[in-house]
Amino acid sequence: MNNPFSLLYKYRKILFNLAVNDIKQKYAGSLLGGMWIVLYPLLFLSVYFLVYIAIFKIRLEGLSTVDYVLIIFSGLIPWFGFAEAIGISVNSVTSNSSLIKNTLFPIELIPVKVVLSSMVSQIIGLVLLLVVLAFRGQLSYYVLWLPVILFLQILFTMGLAWILASINVFFRDVGQVINVILILLMLVSPIAYTVDMLDENLLFFMKFNPLYYMILVYREVIMYNAFPSMDVTLIFVLMSFIVFYIGYFIFSRLKVVFSDYV
Repeated sequence: MNNPFSLLYKYRKILFNLAVNDIKQKYAGSLLGGMWIVLYPLLFLSVYFLVYIAIFKIRLEGLSTVDYVLIIFSGLIPWFGFAEAIGISVNSVTSNSSLIKNTLFPIELIPVKVVLSSMVSQIIGLVLLLVVLAFRGQLSYYVLWLPVILFLQILFTMGLAWILASINVFFRDVGQVINVILILLMLVSPIAYTVDMLDENLLFFMKFNPLYYMILVYREVIMYNAFPSMDVTLIFVLMSFIVFYIGYFIFSRLKVVFSDYV
């Protein structure tokens, strides 16, 4: 089995072109075109704002409404990038049967290019959030860690995409189940609330949610001008690399029979 990092580096130019082509096709023919890259995360934020602030009127002690909105946004942006990537990549193998049967094309790249193209909205959302924070004088040097955190998120998402795309070849219901799970993860992940708002029992169960660590790392660095605790950081790093390698292992073992099922 090849090293996945070596594979991705070797085909980096092809990956880039595939990801760019994916982005163009995604918005081709739509009235607003590429503007949807910015509008999607803003629409999600609007829904959260309406539900948690306008309807439930949730407020955090010592924080203004704007601060609370920015806290929501800091958790919503990485969740949005993750959810979009997983939601599309789960069907990436079954919807590219022509590439699967092309022996010259490394099919490991199929879920990867979906993940990379799906990260564009998240990156733009992060940039918009940092601009707002800079305008408010809340930006700190801790945001320099964002490229590292994004890299770890991409590794974790790639690994999970490889796993789910492989399973979906044999069990086509996986794609439908994943959509339900993503909605559930959106509700149980600390997007509209902080860890301080949870009691110990809920916090215990929350720690079984991998997105808990991802969102917490982003939020601490972006909003609280601090680095997460060592245990949270270590779990996030280990989780990202372990899932990445396991996903690649599963995909590389199962890919030899994909052509018999797609």
